[in-house]
Amino acid sequence: MTGTTATRVLVIGGGIAGSAAALGLHRAGCDVRVYEAHRGPAEHIGAFLTLASTGMRALAQLDAVTAVTAIGFPLTSLRLLDARGAELAHVPLGEIADPDLRYRCLRRGELNAALHKEVQRRGIRLVHGARLTSVTDGPSAVTARFADGTTATGDLLIGADGLNSAVRRALLPGVRPAYAGQRVFYGRTPGVPGTGGSGVITMVRGSESAFGYANAPTGEAYWFARVGGDPLPGRATGARKAVPRADLLPLLRGDTTPAAALVAAAAAPVMVANATEMPLGTRWHVGRVLLIGDAAHAASPATGQGASMGLEDAVVLAKALRDLPDAARAFDAYERHRRPRVEHNITVSGGISRGTHAPARPAGPDHRPDHRDEELIRRLAWDRPLSEDG
Repeated sequence: MTGTTATRVLVIGGGIAGSAAALGLHRAGCDVRVYEAHRGPAEHIGAFLTLASTGMRALAQLDAVTAVTAIGFPLTSLRLLDARGAELAHVPLGEIADPDLRYRCLRRGELNAALHKEVQRRGIRLVHGARLTSVTDGPSAVTARFADGTTATGDLLIGADGLNSAVRRALLPGVRPAYAGQRVFYGRTPGVPGTGGSGVITMVRGSESAFGYANAPTGEAYWFARVGGDPLPGRATGARKAVPRADLLPLLRGDTTPAAALVAAAAAPVMVANATEMPLGTRWHVGRVLLIGDAAHAASPATGQGASMGLEDAVVLAKALRDLPDAARAFDAYERHRRPRVEHNITVSGGISRGTHAPARPAGPDHRPDHRDEELIRRLAWDRPLSEDG
């Protein structure tokens, strides 16, 4: 490596942020090992998600965009309906001029599996069934201990293990995500005629919910509904629960939109989880250990930016360790570059979930038609050195 002298990096968590971090760190010259708690690639875990143009750009910097464009489908426009089904807007979405940078809709589990295959294709060691129990940060190395009694030692440890991060519990035991003001239902429905067409994501300002859906070329519709109120009782943070469609349908049937028909035709049961967010100002690194992705800055899903933020993290972290002379300065620079952007997303997304902010179109840094954040593009560009300044 030309930057930090630490080359052995343990990545805890093989989800989106962890797999992408492994790809980036490997490209930067690190000896990377990934430890994932699930015993397999977990292709069926989680709902659908959208990757923004910035997330696709981050994948391109990791030479991984082809692995992802092979799954899911592109989204090129956004349609906004009111509670009566009237169209309020229909606009281009993201950087549509470049097919590789278009928004993409796909299932979370399929994205995880695609990234795992890419990690393994590059010869990066990926260990499944490794559930972290403790972290020991020493003067010359950091050691992870797992539930099966095995250990792993490296120069650095990256906690990319999501909302309920075991690394964060070990690092900052008093810090945990909080309820963000909404429950989120989601599901899949065989194609329903007249619901918008392929390549379009439709957002509905319902009278009692915020609803969104996109039609896949296969004929399925992927949908979600965000509903305010008290959190689901007795659920672990972010844990999913299967519920009957009847729990959601009464909130949709008062509107004349496609929402109720989509949910009524969905395979039962549907899934629901609490929307959660990390507190602003949470510490991200201590010694040789750093948190990235949802482990560090989970936000309510209202802006739809979470997966893309994790991909961006991976590129900036890899560049920081490549370009700066030691891990402490690299971690500090990474935080200066990333914290303003991700905490802005937490604030905006949480405001939408709590009803204190209602944008005309889905909020987020990349949702404006053909929007290009030139400063972010420079930070993500692999061939451009990363400065220590934020």
